[in-house]
Amino acid sequence: MTDWVSLISKHGYGLVIAIVFAEAIGLPVPAAPALVVAGAAVAGHLLRASILLPFTLAVMLLGDSLLFFAGRYSGWALLGFLCKVSVNPETCILRSAESFYKRGKTTLVVAKFIPGVNTMGPPLAGSMKMRFSQFLRFDAMGAALYILTYFALGFVGRDFLKAISQGFQVAGHAIEETLIAALVVYAIYRIWLMCRNRVDRVVPRVQVQELIDKLSSEEADRLLVVDVRSHGYYDPDAARIRGSIRIEPNNLEQELQKLPKDHDIYLYCT
Repeated sequence: MTDWVSLISKHGYGLVIAIVFAEAIGLPVPAAPALVVAGAAVAGHLLRASILLPFTLAVMLLGDSLLFFAGRYSGWALLGFLCKVSVNPETCILRSAESFYKRGKTTLVVAKFIPGVNTMGPPLAGSMKMRFSQFLRFDAMGAALYILTYFALGFVGRDFLKAISQGFQVAGHAIEETLIAALVVYAIYRIWLMCRNRVDRVVPRVQVQELIDKLSSEEADRLLVVDVRSHGYYDPDAARIRGSIRIEPNNLEQELQKLPKDHDIYLYCT
């Protein structure tokens, strides 16, 4: 914590603004600790809230807007890229999409507080063709709530943070060793998860022409084509495979009970 305060006292507004913008565009940089320390710095008269708050809000909205338009023009390609660091990319996308299904555009108000959804929210809203004016309104509410929450936490808890900082200094070496050990264990755990899930990522695929041939043959009566797209199915201009049925990917346990057991089933997704 002392290092954070020292950096912010030296580099001031630029550092906080850069960190907030980096998180907003999807980089793995945590803005929350910087905002907490910035709040403490304002309480200690090192920074001015009247300058800090408007600029952090502006750069967060700028970063979110860039992801919004990137999502609109690149669709799910960007979402897949942002989820690549996840152990299960499809879960990453579905989790964000499910939040939009359940809460709609109000998801943007709380998205900043939900790991994974915070970065996925703006491009997902863009890919869903949400109006930019509507997106900006809800995103501004969410960004302001996020910034003010952590800023107030640092402002009000300045003395508490100072006490924690002094405790860290007293037990410096032990804490460093513990953190290093925790990082090593976490890295090993992530590698183990990736190895364990590697088999699940191999999905058998069928070529389009092969499926067309099957649907045109005598086997057609025993084939079922299923649409499991996470979103977009209900768009008026959405393209669908003729004769396919729809199941909801966020409600698989109930949906799977409807599928016949004696058919070959082919799935297609986004």
